[in-house]
Amino acid sequence: MADNKTKPTNASVEDYIASRADAQQKADCKELITLFKKLTHHPPKMWGPSIVGHGICRYTYESGRSGEMPLAAFAIRGRQLVVYLDCENTEQRAMLSRLGKHKMGKSCLYFKRLGDLDKSVLEQLVIGSISSVKSKYG
Repeated sequence: MADNKTKPTNASVEDYIASRADAQQKADCKELITLFKKLTHHPPKMWGPSIVGHGICRYTYESGRSGEMPLAAFAIRGRQLVVYLDCENTEQRAMLSRLGKHKMGKSCLYFKRLGDLDKSVLEQLVIGSISSVKSKYG
């Protein structure tokens, strides 16, 4: 079985943000770090070359594949930021309609700036995602 490519590293979160983010994204990243640290009680850590994660969860899928992932994470993707969310239940999906200007993939929430979002809804989505991940994988 192949190794998981996204693992915690000793790379600098500050250097990653400084090298990829414009001024608005830098401010938004700082705010996301504050929020995620408050919700996970863990400092930011680089996961692979481009994901800022907080906390850690060990998982095993039904297929037997296992690995580790952050409890809450975000990345800079060009002009957008992405927050990784486990957002599969009905309540979480309903909250997305109140979030503001965004696009949602399977587990990726894309947006241009935090100012476009209702931050209290974002916080509830992240809380729900952390809870969902913990209940699935312990």
